Amino acid sequence: MQLMSEKGAAGGGLRERKKRATRAALAEAAIRLAAEHGADKVTVEAISAAAGVSVRTFFNYFDTREDAFVVIDADAGARMRRAVLDAPAGLSPLEALREAMAAELAEAEQQHELWRLHAEVLHASPHLLARGVGAHMAAEADLADAIATRLRGASGDGERPADPGLYPRLLAAVATAAVRTSVDHWSAHQQEAAFLDVFHEVFTLLAAGLPAPGA
Repeated sequence: MQLMSEKGAAGGGLRERKKRATRAALAEAAIRLAAEHGADKVTVEAISAAAGVSVRTFFNYFDTREDAFVVIDADAGARMRRAVLDAPAGLSPLEALREAMAAELAEAEQQHELWRLHAEVLHASPHLLARGVGAHMAAEADLADAIATRLRGASGDGERPADPGLYPRLLAAVATAAVRTSVDHWSAHQQEAAFLDVFHEVFTLLAAGLPAPGA
């Protein structure tokens, strides 16, 4: 899952929910059009028309046409960061991160086809893939900051640490790799297990220190 900064912060009010719904509609329209025609052939006008909004509205949510292809849910990273910070004190950093990610992935699982198309669009366009990697790294850095803040016992409302430290960076990197592995494995074995079961199995292996099978 990836994060790119969006114009406007996430919130829970009706106006913010409408804004998120509009942005989601634009992102979905962009991805579906790109999957069908190729990203380079999809215009802002086509994306806006498919989402039922004006071109002016498009640029309220995206700075460039390319941004519409890169991230499906721009608020996911902020929600996970908040969930990590607000998790019960009794949870370990790994458990807090697991629960935050599971809450997001439970919804994403319902949009598996869209996430599959999104991956295809990025891999078909090297410049979009590079932007996607950058967004992925930004999301990972945000999670590392949240872990570092949690370890300090802070609320996360103040200034973020200049360097979260080795452990938070490693945990965030391992957790995001675990999500990618879960998605890849489940995509190839959908008939054998539910996605969240695969996800939790992966985190159980991490928590156990990755013992060899049968050990």
